[in-house]
Amino acid sequence: MARLTSVQNDTPLLEIKDLQTGFKIGKKYYNAVEKVSFKVDRRRIVGIVGESGCGKSVMSLSIMQLLPKGIGEIRGGEIKFEGRNIEKLSEREMNKMRGKDISMIFQEPMTALNPVFTIGYQLEEVLLNHENISKKEARLKSIALLKSVGIPRPDKIVDEYPHQLSGGMRQRVMISIAIACQPKLLIADEPTTALDVTVQAQILELLKDIQEVNDMSIIMITHDLGVVAEICDEVIVMYAGKIVERTDVETLFYDPKHPYTRLLMGAIPKMDEKKEKLETIEGLVPSIQKMPQDGCRFANRCPKAMPECFTITPLLAEDELGHEVACILYDNSRQVERVGER
Repeated sequence: MARLTSVQNDTPLLEIKDLQTGFKIGKKYYNAVEKVSFKVDRRRIVGIVGESGCGKSVMSLSIMQLLPKGIGEIRGGEIKFEGRNIEKLSEREMNKMRGKDISMIFQEPMTALNPVFTIGYQLEEVLLNHENISKKEARLKSIALLKSVGIPRPDKIVDEYPHQLSGGMRQRVMISIAIACQPKLLIADEPTTALDVTVQAQILELLKDIQEVNDMSIIMITHDLGVVAEICDEVIVMYAGKIVERTDVETLFYDPKHPYTRLLMGAIPKMDEKKEKLETIEGLVPSIQKMPQDGCRFANRCPKAMPECFTITPLLAEDELGHEVACILYDNSRQVERVGER
């Protein structure tokens, strides 16, 4: 098990510290992301896993500064890209950064692509906004991008509309738009959701190839640990808006520590095991309006929960190999936040 180290001894590409993102419901704000901290080094693929409602997508929208205005709000912490605090950038500066330095593949390609514009128009729009090229050059580059992501007949597809393409083809179009300006960081939010297994494998292979060719970093947001095992270098496990475990991908699969991670692992079907029923995790992720304020947020679903789990809030504790876990089973008294001490 290798200790987590930076690829280079320079500034991390992305650094998030104590991020808190909340949403206004009625007259009150509720945090969907609670004091999350992590780094993404250059040329690394970091997977973020967890059930729906754990704050993965909210965190990605916070990075992109795309939270719904008047409803979503970053309420604390810092997001630094190449050392710059992006929260302090103007909207004009952020628009220059989006698509060029940081890009995102959204969850649903059918809703993310505009149905009234051709594929070519949507690709050219990105290129014309960020590069000093002519419309003709943008069209030629759009065709080349479509070809690079494995789309057949790119010179014809460029003039078609999203509804004329299959789900897999639309996802490839989304990838081509996201990589059009060769961003340094690509956020892929559930890029294989709703795709069949064969197409999923093709998309993952494509993303890995693009990452290597363009020398970029990727944040892979998913609920599928199979996707994580396939392409990620590091893994962050989130539950109810918090990070509960973080380590390299090999360690996570051979030595998962947090009970939540272990249950996620147990829910993966295995070809060499014959079971009548798949293992499940009882209960649901709490809504942001009913989030436990004290103790471990996973306690009421955890088969290993002890009385202390409902009164002691564990913080991420790091072992000598860089494996971080937020569970009192692996904490000591100096690494937990006790009720009454906040």
